[in-house]
Amino acid sequence: MLIYLLNSLVVIPVIFFSFFLTQDLPPNQAAIKPQKMENKGIYLTAYTAGSPENRRKLVELVNQTELNSVVIDLKDYSGLVFFNTGNLLAEKIGSKDIRIPDLAEWLKKLKKMGIYTIARIVVFQDPYLAKMRPDIALKDKSGDIWRDRKGLSWVDPTQKLVWDYNLSLAKEAVNLGFDEVNFDYIRFPSDGDIKNIVYANLDNPENKTNSIAEFYRYVSQNMAFYPVLTSADLFGMVLWRDDGLNIGQRFEDAVSRFDYISPMLYPSHFPDGFEGFANPADHPYEIIYRSLIRVKDKLANSSTKVRPWLQDFDLGAEYTPAMIKQQIKATNDGGGYGWLLWNASNKYNIIKVD
Repeated sequence: MLIYLLNSLVVIPVIFFSFFLTQDLPPNQAAIKPQKMENKGIYLTAYTAGSPENRRKLVELVNQTELNSVVIDLKDYSGLVFFNTGNLLAEKIGSKDIRIPDLAEWLKKLKKMGIYTIARIVVFQDPYLAKMRPDIALKDKSGDIWRDRKGLSWVDPTQKLVWDYNLSLAKEAVNLGFDEVNFDYIRFPSDGDIKNIVYANLDNPENKTNSIAEFYRYVSQNMAFYPVLTSADLFGMVLWRDDGLNIGQRFEDAVSRFDYISPMLYPSHFPDGFEGFANPADHPYEIIYRSLIRVKDKLANSSTKVRPWLQDFDLGAEYTPAMIKQQIKATNDGGGYGWLLWNASNKYNIIKVD
């Protein structure tokens, strides 16, 4: 069954109170965290989440399938913030673009329906913040703001102001009622003219892993005071290599810093010839399973769970419901703890529960 959750923009003039969390002091003791659950979820853009019609379709989808979770954009690759944040920096630079005006009330309804909610925050890929605060943007050797292959600019992953900005949004997500905060793009750039980037605060580009590991520690330390779970999105290849991939991500650095690690195990994103497969996209079970079993030992003494992102889009191969089913089986067989489906357009191939 192919389900379409079409993106549409609905603007409703609803105003609700928002905490200025940049001024808040956390409690002086760690919070009691929600119990982990085996999530079976899909990703929703802010456009989709803000549409009453798409919300109705979402409820139907959950009722007809094994889905129990949704991932909702609070800040995406544009750097725009999609809820009525009270963040002081967001107010100053004008990054608010309220596409989900009644978010807190909707989250209450989802909770009553037993749907687990995850707030997604894109961290270091932030063209809006880079434009408004070029002093903390990644620069090229000519002193201009550096841009990746898609023309998007990034903020400097070593800048504590950037860390605090995104953590402030994460803390607001707690007050809105989210069960979990998901941090994405927690890395250095991976594509474009990487050699032309000037890293102002890195003596050696090889220290990228140390910078990202320190960010993980900072997130863990700060979010410990809030009753919410946390997750980190990592490149799928991180499960196969421990050299940081030149983006600063290592699996072992994230273990025990987050409640969930969500590697992006999209078979189409693995290189041709990987593990002997001419086209890895044609072998979803093998790619997912072999990736997950590689990190079992690294989790032996940790409460962190691995919950992969799975491919639900056509790239490298046509991804049918049967292909989705193979990925889910591989996740279960490989020791994954739940799964999340990614489709940027929110068009999902979900199999009905018999």
